[in-house]
Amino acid sequence: MEWTDTALVLHVGKFRETDLWIRLLALEQGLITAFAFGGSRSRRRFAGCLDVFNVIRTHVISSRDGQFLNMQESTLLEGPDRLRRDWRRQGMAANCVRFVEALGVPPGSAAESFSLLREVLGLLENEASPPEPAPLFFRFRLAAEQGYAPDLRSCFRCGASLDSQDKAYFLVGEGVACCPSCRPHGGMSLALGQESLDVLRKVQEYSPQRWAELDPSPDSRREAGRLIDAFVRYHLGLEWANGRFRRNS
Repeated sequence: MEWTDTALVLHVGKFRETDLWIRLLALEQGLITAFAFGGSRSRRRFAGCLDVFNVIRTHVISSRDGQFLNMQESTLLEGPDRLRRDWRRQGMAANCVRFVEALGVPPGSAAESFSLLREVLGLLENEASPPEPAPLFFRFRLAAEQGYAPDLRSCFRCGASLDSQDKAYFLVGEGVACCPSCRPHGGMSLALGQESLDVLRKVQEYSPQRWAELDPSPDSRREAGRLIDAFVRYHLGLEWANGRFRRNS
């Protein structure tokens, strides 16, 4: 197998004196790991490319036995500046990257996931004051891009518009929302006010570049964050613990 693709550099590690392994989110290939032999020294094949958060154009071939991918050469397309200097921005970006690595991205959803992560990194790089919940919003949106997109506009049971309710409930196990009258007994349900519903809908609909327009109150941010964490934990099997996302048992 041999291909050339545009990719985001997510993780770089050394496995021998001059050799590197690189985790990439590629536009067509999805999440992959490739080896750059001589990558820590080569100025001709990888000049200025192999840094986290860079967007590169890379040429990759399979090893003869098909056991690993070998990065032949890469060209830098764009790289961040603020993300390298601002620890807060860098921390938010790293959280998004770790979620992608833990979730995995197959080729079938690669283009959408690549574009979304690139836009979020652009938000964190360019926005004067990046929204603190950006990593939470990213997790919710990426889950939707991979086919997990709850309807937050109408009650799943009676069809009533949730805009007409004082509050709504999100049924975590079912991944649906309902009005107070249709809330079932038992199971895990989370209350959502109208502001929280509005924020979550806009996260689903807006480009990440517009997430900076969202300014939820502390209560709404807590409600939205609680829903996203519970949704990701239940439906994707991932939770944040000790600085990384891990699969729950």
